[in-house]
Parts: sequence; structure tokens; C-alpha cells
Amino acid sequence: MILCSHAGSETGRRGGASSCCLSVRTLTIMALMLVLMLAVLRGTAAVVSQLHARSSFHLNSSSRPLVHFSLPELHNITALLLSDDHNVLYVGARDTVLSLDVTQSDIMALRKKVPWRPSDSDIDICQSKGRNVTVDCANFVHNLQHINSTHVYACGSFAFSPRDVFIDADTFAASPPQTAKGRCPFSPFQRSSALAIDGELFTATTADFKGTTPQISRHFSKDGRPDVTQEPSAILLEEPNFVSSAADRGERKVLFFFSEVGKEFNFVDELHVARVARVCQDDVGGARVLQRKWTSLVKTTLICHPPFNVLQDVFTLPPPVGADPAETLFYAIFTSQWSWRSESAVCAFQLAALRAAFTGAYSSFHSNSHQWSPLLGKHSYLGQCGLNATTDAKLEEVKRSFLTRSSVTPVQGGPLLLSSRWRYSRVAAMSVMGVDGRRSDVVFLLTESGLLHKVFLSHRGPRVIEEIQVLAQPQRVRAFLLSPTKGVLYVGSWQAITAVPVVRCSVYTSCSQCLLARDPFCGWSQSRKLCARLEGTNHHRMVQVLEDGSVEAECRGEGSIRSVIDVFVRFNDVVKLPCQKTSNMATLTWSTSEFRVLPMQFFIQSDDGSLNFLASADTLGTYHCQAEEDGYKEVVASYNVIQMAPPRSIRPRPEEEDEVTRGKGDRLEAAGATPPSPSGKDALLCEGRSYCGKMLAVSLVLATCTCFLIVAGFLFWFRRKSGTWQKQPVVVEEDKTIADFLSAEGQEDGMAEPRMELKGPILRDN
Repeated sequence: MILCSHAGSETGRRGGASSCCLSVRTLTIMALMLVLMLAVLRGTAAVVSQLHARSSFHLNSSSRPLVHFSLPELHNITALLLSDDHNVLYVGARDTVLSLDVTQSDIMALRKKVPWRPSDSDIDICQSKGRNVTVDCANFVHNLQHINSTHVYACGSFAFSPRDVFIDADTFAASPPQTAKGRCPFSPFQRSSALAIDGELFTATTADFKGTTPQISRHFSKDGRPDVTQEPSAILLEEPNFVSSAADRGERKVLFFFSEVGKEFNFVDELHVARVARVCQDDVGGARVLQRKWTSLVKTTLICHPPFNVLQDVFTLPPPVGADPAETLFYAIFTSQWSWRSESAVCAFQLAALRAAFTGAYSSFHSNSHQWSPLLGKHSYLGQCGLNATTDAKLEEVKRSFLTRSSVTPVQGGPLLLSSRWRYSRVAAMSVMGVDGRRSDVVFLLTESGLLHKVFLSHRGPRVIEEIQVLAQPQRVRAFLLSPTKGVLYVGSWQAITAVPVVRCSVYTSCSQCLLARDPFCGWSQSRKLCARLEGTNHHRMVQVLEDGSVEAECRGEGSIRSVIDVFVRFNDVVKLPCQKTSNMATLTWSTSEFRVLPMQFFIQSDDGSLNFLASADTLGTYHCQAEEDGYKEVVASYNVIQMAPPRSIRPRPEEEDEVTRGKGDRLEAAGATPPSPSGKDALLCEGRSYCGKMLAVSLVLATCTCFLIVAGFLFWFRRKSGTWQKQPVVVEEDKTIADFLSAEGQEDGMAEPRMELKGPILRDN
């Protein structure tokens, strides 16, 4: 990367040239970033090494069923919204808005539907502006918000001409569409964010056809306040990509999360940085300066973990009821602008840290030199509310000084999770109270390949409890909504809505598996003898092992006795003893009464855990398959390998002997017979499968054939040598015909044969 300072020297100013050099400030920043990367990378291996899912479930697995809803005309789900009672799910898709009944967590039923499609003239205008009819000129719903207790607000791209409507929640009737420029993007692919608070709509989007003019605004203002927007400044927002918004209700402020180009760095290459901007809900602008413009708009930088600098998604996790609102957590997904691989990081930021950054020192932008410098002196009014009556000089300073000098670092000083394998795109989180009364956070991460990771944020590091396939094909999901009340995640894809239960404790069938899963939602019920979900605060006779504790101690006496399976084999048979892993984190080992450690030359353990070997006298006995996870060992399968009685070595009863030797298809049965006991070499030859009779018969046949061939060959050689096989000369008599010869032969035999006048020589053998 090249660094360049554009401050020209005296010679450069005369000649109109600028010199490129490394400034001391830039080198200091690079050194600090390098030190930070090296410090954080020390803990990276430990975090990444644990990113293996304990349990994996394929799409529509019977062990982890999902609920799907689709219609033939339903495509491109881009917005989801739950009613206040979480019994109705509003869906924004291409050219339509739906309401679904989700009263029951395992059923999604269509209630009502509002078609919202651009007219043919709107589509023609969109096409005339150079847009694709199929891709760009439909109506893609960007935002769904509860504008009040009776209506839902919807804003869509509407053929590259944004429109919005108000939908009655009861009748589901929509108002006539109105122009919505500055409330949602023109393009269906640009991201935006919106938040409705007390009937007012706060938006962060782009306000022009090309999508190059970012704008943070307030609409539908109450109590006679005017709608406000931001100052049209090129430095206030630099190519932002808005991802989320949240309300700081304790201070009546609104937060917007986004990524943008950081112009405060002297990099030739554009450096993307993660930001959070803040405005006051009741801001009305200045009297003369910044009229109807934000006087409270400030922004700060979020630092997760180098090189992850691009913000992908943010989820707001409020604190428990009665706790300090400053404990609100923001879980964020970061990716790297320089990486082409599937990798990402997850960090959590606390609202208290954001507040501290906004009340600290600021930097000021100098328009003449296009440089940032620390703002000296005390300027406590920056980022504060109620500046409508302040002096023009202070408002001029507000226009220049809106970036904090300090950055916001994550809780625990670094990332909660690093993945070098998955690129996460959506995040949600829940706080769960355990049996011991302590709270644990569970994070749900959706990958771009359609996998949902359920992660328990343990003090010992993140644990991926489950990996669930929720999408048939990889795609970027625009709609991702969590219902903590119902315990369901709703995922909107391009053709369906999928409901994913956040927990299914019944998949753990034993005490050890229930506790080893370390799922904060689940506990082992000692009274009901099953793994059940923790409900409320009554956890009587429920046990968990989340952070510390012994699974063996908690499950003593709770384990089930596994039966031993008898396996009957014949010698030289290939034996396969199956053994299934209890989880992806478990390791399987086999043991037997003969060998504590199985010799590799006789036994092969497959990748699926099964044991393969050849049956022999040394491999008979009892085998145990043991699974070990987190130091806990458990026998999961047992087999007793027994030799099957050799059928050919059974001596038939005398009365059955004739029947056995006579019938071809008759069976040899001797229930009470005792096989002969061979000794010496015969015992070795007749072990296992009885091939002795066949071998003897074949040997006799081969010996007989060999002797016959030898005798025949000797006789042939002897006669040839003595000349007894030499042929006599053949005499041909010209004076006899074939007829005379035949007549003579017939007379000798006493037979009368008709004479035939055939001419020709007679061949006579003397």
C-alpha cells in the first residue's frame, strides 16, 4: 500500500507538482495498527480452532424440523416485521405485502395479501431510463415499520421511483402510494435502514436515482417539528453502506450503523471503516445556520479486529428488564475489504462505550487543506441536543467537527468469534437465564451458503452448538428476524420464508448428551428423566453444566444401560462393527477383552467410527466403542463376537446318513450332534469354515487325472518307440470297382446288397 502526503513544498507549488512521502503521523498509525494486529492474532488460533459445530443437521432433517411458507407468486422476500404480540408476521416481497398467522410456532398460514405492483407506464419509464425490466423495474419492499398502533408503513423501490403506503393492520387495506424519495433507495439492491419511534420515521438511505447521495432524515415529525435531514456535505458521509439502526431511548437518540470510506487516513487506496452515527430524536435544526438540518449529527469509528473493517450486519440486544440501558449490546459482523476468502469476525459493543466516545474529543475538517486535525479546547456542545438556539459560530463548528477522535473498541477487548471458513451475513442474539441464575448470550449467525450457526458465548470461548441448513442454495438473505417471545428465527429467501426454532432439546436423549451440548436453553430434568427447555425461573430438579462442573457427577445414576449385541461370524469373514459419534466433537476409541490398544495390523477403524477386521480365533470376544468429549467418557456401543458353528463339520445321525448323501438339496441339521475333534495338523486344517471334505475330493480327482495322464503318455511313447503303431502301405487295385468291393463285403457278412455300377478305384487296407 502506498502512502502519500499532498502538502506541496515551495518548489512543488512553483512547478505545480506535489511530492509523495511517508509522514510521521502515517507511520505512527501504521505501527499502531501492526502492533494491534500482532497482539490480537495471538488469541486468534484459540478462537478459530473451536469453530466446529457440535451437531449438524441437513435441510428438513427429522431431528431438526423447519417450517416453510411459499406461494407460486412469492419471490424476493426483502423485509419482515412482527406484530406487537408476535402472532402476525408481515412480509415484504416483490410486488406484494403479506400477513401470516404465526400464532403457533410450527405453522405459518396466510391471512391477507396486498398486491403492490408498478403500472405498465411506470415500468416503461423505468426501462426508458436504461434499467432492466425484469431485474430493476419491479417493486421491491425495503422497509416495514409500525408507524402507529393501527398501521404498518411500507416503502418500496417501485420501478426505480420509490413509493410508500400505509397498510391498515386489521383490514390490510393500503393507502394510495405516495412519493418516498429519501425514505428508501431507488435501487432494489442498495441497503438502507429505517426505524419508527413514536410515530416518527428515521431513515438512512440514498436520495437520488444513481444512489450516490446519502441521507439521514426524519419524516412524519410530531408536535409541530419540521422534518430534518443532513447538511449536503461531501465529507459528512463518504459512500456509506447502511446496515442497521437502533434507538437509545434513555437519551432519546437514534443510532445508525454503516461502513464508509475513511478520508481521515492518508491512504491512496480507499480504506473502508465501520461507523456509527447518532442524532437526537427532537432535533429541529438551527435558526439561521443548519436550518432544518441536523445540529446533533456526529459519528465515531468501530474497531473490531484487523483486517476486518467492513460492517455487514448489527443486532441490538437490550438488557434484562430493570437493568441499566447503557448495558445494551450491539452484536456486529465484520468482513475484510482485502479478503477474497470466506472469513469474518463477530464483535460486541456496549452502548456505554458509544456514549463515552460521543462525549469525548473531536477532530475538525479543514476544507482548504482537506485534512483532519484534533479540535483543541473544550467543545461540550458537539453531539448534544437542543442546539436550535445556539450561536451561529457554534453551528459552524458543528458543520466542521462531527468525527470523534477516539474509536470504540469491543467488549473483552477483541472479537468474540473469528472464522476463517465462513462468511457470515446476518446476526441475531438472545440472553438466556441458566439454572444457576446467571445469564448467557446465544448468537445466531447465518452464512452466505445458507447455514445457521447457533453459538454459545462461553467464558472459555465460543461453542458452535448447532449447524442447521436452512437454505437449499447459497444466496444473500435480506430478511432475518428473531422472535424472542416465540423462540423462532424467520429467514426470508428469494422464494420462501423459513421458521427455525431456536432450540430443540429432545434431540439429546441422555443426561450426558444434554449436558455436554452446553446449550443454555436446555437442562436435564431429574424428575422427568429427559432433556427439556428451561422455562421461566422455576428450574426445580434441573441440572446444567455450562461453564464449570462435572458431567459425570451430575449424570451419576442417570445413564441408561446399553445392551451387548451378539455378532455371529465364521472364520475369515470380514467383520464390521458400527459405532456412531454422539457429536462432531467426540472422539471414538475401541477396546476389547484381548487388547487394550487394538493393533493396527489386525484392525481398521473407518472415518465413520466403525471397526473392521477378519474373524479368527484371536479376534473373538467382547468389543466396546467409547466416545470421549470434554474429558467425559461413555461407552456408546458394545458387541460380543461369537464363532458360528461350522455346518460341514457336524456329524449326521446314522439314520440321516443315507438321506444326507442321497438328496441334493437337503439340509444338514444336527441340533444335538457333537463334531469330531481333530488333532494335530488336521485340527489346523479343519478350523473355521469346514473345507476339508472339498479339499480331499478335489485332491483325489487331481491325483487320479494326473496318474491317468502319466500312464496314457507312457503307453503312447512306448508304442511309438516299438513301431507297433506304424501304418501298413495302402494298395490300390485298378481292376476292381467299388461296387465289387461292396458286393464281396456283403457276401461275407451274409447280406444281400443291391449292386451299383460305380466306377472307381478301391482303397484296401492290407
